Amino acid sequence: MEVVELVKRYGELAAVNHLSFRAEAGAVTAVLGPNGAGKTSTIEICEGLRRADGGSVAVLGHSPGDRELRHRVGVMPQQPGSYPGARCGEMLRLIASYFADPLDPAELLEQVGLTAAARRPFRRLSGGEKQRLSLAMALVGRPELVFLDEPSAGLDVQARHLTWDLIRGLRAAGTSVVLTTHDMDEAAALADRVIIIDRGHLLANGTVAELTHDAAQSLRFTARPGLELAGLTARLPVGCVPIELTPGSYQVEGDISPSVLATVTSWAAELGAMPRDLRTGERSLEDVFLSLTGRELRS
Repeated sequence: MEVVELVKRYGELAAVNHLSFRAEAGAVTAVLGPNGAGKTSTIEICEGLRRADGGSVAVLGHSPGDRELRHRVGVMPQQPGSYPGARCGEMLRLIASYFADPLDPAELLEQVGLTAAARRPFRRLSGGEKQRLSLAMALVGRPELVFLDEPSAGLDVQARHLTWDLIRGLRAAGTSVVLTTHDMDEAAALADRVIIIDRGHLLANGTVAELTHDAAQSLRFTARPGLELAGLTARLPVGCVPIELTPGSYQVEGDISPSVLATVTSWAAELGAMPRDLRTGERSLEDVFLSLTGRELRS
């Protein structure tokens, strides 16, 4: 899939602003961004659900919404839906009947852990079960490209890892996956390439290793909440920034050297605070995401 100079406007707001990226064949591409970044508009245009106001999108060599794509592309929406009275197994068999060579519905139900729920009406499924059924419905037609929107949202640990294994299996079979998620661990675990967008613009495009390799190191520690950081900021070298991530959880971002570590511990000692769980390392994908998009809450 190739997105070139894509534009989508809602009145005066440019939700997608000359955005370009490529999702390679047989790979998992994660599209990340905070609320309001333009992810949903971008993906819905790629799925053929919205019209672009500028630029172009090619999906498997076709325009989004082309009839040729109906049997080649699978879509898992963020909000699962079905006929409320339809049984889980019935719904999957119905979707399978639309395709010439579908996966076996019974085997797919077993893969997503829904065999015991096969005769249960959709309205009686739990949120996690609805989510897994939605995933099965997106995959039953053997798509060449599948769009997965928050595939593990609301799932327990076991179901989340089952879903991740399914996605890895899709990639191994040569299926292209475009994944949108707010779970940075999910993106880091699954994605061959990560696209980070905000306010309709592309901020980063690369593998997880590429995005984190050149990132500044960090020093993390815990101590009592609410420590005054201004005094520490004044002592640290230029480029080192201390922040309190959550109450009692601190991080210093920058070039972490032995002298920086000594500065942090001496500063804490003067405040009568004991820094615990001191650890250093390169920033995670979440750290990179926050450094690019900011830490303020988005509605």
